[in-house]
Amino acid sequence: MYFLFRSLGVVSSFTEASISERKMPIAVQAILLFVLIKFSVSQDSVAELYFFFLGGFLSSVIVLTSVILKFKASLHMIGISALTCFIFGLSMYYQLPFVNLIAFCIVCMGLVASSRLYMKAHTYTELIAGIIIGAGPQLFLYQYWL
Repeated sequence: MYFLFRSLGVVSSFTEASISERKMPIAVQAILLFVLIKFSVSQDSVAELYFFFLGGFLSSVIVLTSVILKFKASLHMIGISALTCFIFGLSMYYQLPFVNLIAFCIVCMGLVASSRLYMKAHTYTELIAGIIIGAGPQLFLYQYWL
């Protein structure tokens, strides 16, 4: 998708995407997640994955809204915090102590946040917004599948 967006002139750089360059890739991600939820993963067959992808779709819609409103949130933090919350939810759902895996994910969240700050790609506010946008829908959907 990156090469398509690059050749169409939608994005100019892989690492330095401006707020306006984020709109199209995030919109495509939201559409692809919607198609995945609608036609591939059903709530009846694999409920856990259905709600994980639904949370990802909601995060995509929220971050697309924030980009339209000219606010940049960390997409890296959205992804890692959503994954961490999902693994925590799986641990609660199956009542299995995924302590090491959850601790590893939390360390990865710290490493991702540190690297984004070190590279001066984001501010603290953008990182915190990314965590909230990624974890919020996953935590909200706990009430439907746990």
